[in-house]
Amino acid sequence: MKTTRRNTLALLAALTMASTAVSGQTWPSRALRIITPFAAGGATDIYARGVAQQLQTALGQPVVVDNRPGGNFAIGTEAAAKAEPDGHTIFTVTSSHSVLEALGVNREKYQLMRDFVPVAALNQTTCVLMIHPQVPANSVRELIALSRAKPDSLNYASTGNGGMLHLAGELFKSLSGADLTHVPYKIGSNARVDLISGRVQVMFDTLTDAAANVRAGKLRALATCGAKRSPIFPDLPTIAEAGVPGYELPVLIGIMAPKGTPRAAVERLNQEISRIVMQPELREAWSKMGAESTVMSADELGRALNGEIDKWGRLIKLAKITAD
Repeated sequence: MKTTRRNTLALLAALTMASTAVSGQTWPSRALRIITPFAAGGATDIYARGVAQQLQTALGQPVVVDNRPGGNFAIGTEAAAKAEPDGHTIFTVTSSHSVLEALGVNREKYQLMRDFVPVAALNQTTCVLMIHPQVPANSVRELIALSRAKPDSLNYASTGNGGMLHLAGELFKSLSGADLTHVPYKIGSNARVDLISGRVQVMFDTLTDAAANVRAGKLRALATCGAKRSPIFPDLPTIAEAGVPGYELPVLIGIMAPKGTPRAAVERLNQEISRIVMQPELREAWSKMGAESTVMSADELGRALNGEIDKWGRLIKLAKITAD
């Protein structure tokens, strides 16, 4: 029989319907929830909402973003781990989760690769080193020199002990010899408010969360944390370029689901999310925020997360970093 475009589309539709039959019922049968263990308005929340809006259209069911920040991501992540594994609850995972897993933080509440299954990647980004404008340093080298000349005078904020941004600061200290005192916050927005007000002087933050304040002149960016310069701050050197060889911290953001989620639901979610993140409008919007849309299969995301956990474990041991 001659294959026609109509026959092909009909076959694809039939396969999609078959692949979404979960436990004898068509999936999804009700609203989906994306738990994000970050505050509303932050970078990860923006990414989740960008995907949720279009996923809702693709799946024909409401998709709600459920913000549950705090506790070093434990509040939201634990809630996701305990959710019914029926394909209707997923959650946003970031490289901060990999760091916490390597440190053993929250292990009594959940274990990332034991209690969840990978679903899909969203994007990759990095962080930026920022200071309050009144700090008398115009470069990474000047900041390092100032911190050494005035020990205990510079505090750096993070979004919590053992998180990605804490690791960014501790790795910087280890490789540069800078004298910075860590001040952890439960919610990232509070850390940013205190940095702008001058209550703390330094912060490593994601490009997405930092960009607006840097452009408005509220904060001064000194360097980015990635292996190459960021397209949104092309004039900023990387930290490695600026005088700290070997410094590099990429950030991966993706979606996971509670362990036991049917494979058919995982595969459909991967298919739809991968399509959504590569749409030109979303790619452009995220690029302006410093994030590069990324497509991975569920298995590839799993390997990437395991690789991060192993890598952070080696770095943590080398730099003698703790969550305390």
